[in-house]
Amino acid sequence: MGEKPKLRVTLLTGRTIEQGVGKEHGKSSKEYVESVSVCYMDPEDMKKLGVKDKTNIQVSTAFGSVVVKAQKSLRAPHPSVIFIPYGPWANVIVDPETHGIGMPSFKGIPATVEPAPEKPVLGLKELLELQFRKG
Repeated sequence: MGEKPKLRVTLLTGRTIEQGVGKEHGKSSKEYVESVSVCYMDPEDMKKLGVKDKTNIQVSTAFGSVVVKAQKSLRAPHPSVIFIPYGPWANVIVDPETHGIGMPSFKGIPATVEPAPEKPVLGLKELLELQFRKG
């Protein structure tokens, strides 16, 4: 079986209207989880990877790796740039170092994206347990 395609990208994270609305339902709500466990991608990049809208992808950086749902960006074209809304899924893959200013860097992070149809998007509880389990 051939190796899965991988795409080198730049990760941006930030706020979205959907994330803000989802947060109003509560951070354990289905609305919130669905609004932040996504990755907005350029449709052409999705074609290169062979992934369709709402299919699982794995996003990896030097800081971690997370499975989220690919979503076609309505703000395309922006080749090789992906966007994940602020939330626990983005937190897994951003640099936790705050460089003395109290906030990590949420923009311009080198990343790779690959199809992950066989891997689940973890629920909030599972994601937090995986990230913060005590050794």
